[in-house]
Amino acid sequence: MSVGERPVSALPAWLLWGLALALLAQVLLALAPGARQRNASDLPPSPSGPALRAAAFGEPAALSRLAMLWLQSFDSGSTNETAYRDLDYGRLTGWLGAIQDTDPLSHYPLFAAARIYAEVPDPAKARQVLEFVHHEYLKSPHRRWPALAHGALLAKHRLQDLPLARRYAAAMQAVAQDPGVPLWAKQMEVFILEDMNELEAARIMLGGMLAAGQVTDPGERRFLQGRLQELERRMAAPR
Repeated sequence: MSVGERPVSALPAWLLWGLALALLAQVLLALAPGARQRNASDLPPSPSGPALRAAAFGEPAALSRLAMLWLQSFDSGSTNETAYRDLDYGRLTGWLGAIQDTDPLSHYPLFAAARIYAEVPDPAKARQVLEFVHHEYLKSPHRRWPALAHGALLAKHRLQDLPLARRYAAAMQAVAQDPGVPLWAKQMEVFILEDMNELEAARIMLGGMLAAGQVTDPGERRFLQGRLQELERRMAAPR
């Protein structure tokens, strides 16, 4: 905490209630029939995560959902992603982070980040929000891997940035032994290495996954062994 800042607990209750009621009023106004369409430039600076949590008064999940509805009211009347491109992405990721902190178990903020805000036709802003997804993923990999997996696919196919896609895929090795994570996500880095023509690195990684017992399902092991053999054939073929 920097000099001059006070902990949220030191703020008067009336101020916290005021913040909560103000946010609720904003949400209700945004959802009301006939409400004006919000412009991207209307998005205000975000509160801190602790301040938003304190304003929840024991109902963080409800406040998180309301805050996301309010956030998406900015240019949500547009029929494509172009309007979202006009948002201040520094403020946007600030709000997404504060809302995620309010309810850490929610998938909504990162889902919106990866599936809506990262798909804008502005590479710089797409990268900014993908970095936000990566940062939030590291706090809870076993819950948040779907958002980062989608981010890796966006980096590969939309941004055409294989090194960035590989960085996100490599981060997902933290969940490689989780039985709830599908095989395609676990071996995403292998796919990307193949696309980068890094066949030796792909072979070593795939062989390491098999040797370490990270894949226990017999069908999945057979599939990966077949891919390993195919990699070895490609490497042995004359060039």
